[in-house]
Amino acid sequence: MGLFSALLGNAGAVSQDELATKFGQLLTDGEEIELGFKLIRDTFIFTNKRLILVDVQGLTGSKTEYKSITYSSISRFSIETAGTFDLDAELKIWISSEIHPSIKKQFNKSVNVYDVQRVLAHHVLK
Repeated sequence: MGLFSALLGNAGAVSQDELATKFGQLLTDGEEIELGFKLIRDTFIFTNKRLILVDVQGLTGSKTEYKSITYSSISRFSIETAGTFDLDAELKIWISSEIHPSIKKQFNKSVNVYDVQRVLAHHVLK
């Protein structure tokens, strides 16, 4: 992921091995990382049981929030593919019955947004 793309707020894919090394202590028994993305200092991880959002806070990054969202609490989601002039794809996730999406993430062109949609659909539509 390029720095310019990251500064614009676009996420890039992160390998499962790198995510497991860094965030393995967050996983429960039988939980496996399926897909993950990094956005400057923040990371979001799709596991076989939940979505984990890692929010690094403050100037020094010494404080971190780990937000866990069960797939059963996701009421709907949408993806928007990148266009000719709009170079980023977007994911929106609504939790429970909220009117506005609780989560909005942008992906650079290196991320196949259909893979993201496939993981969400697999877990949410069970």
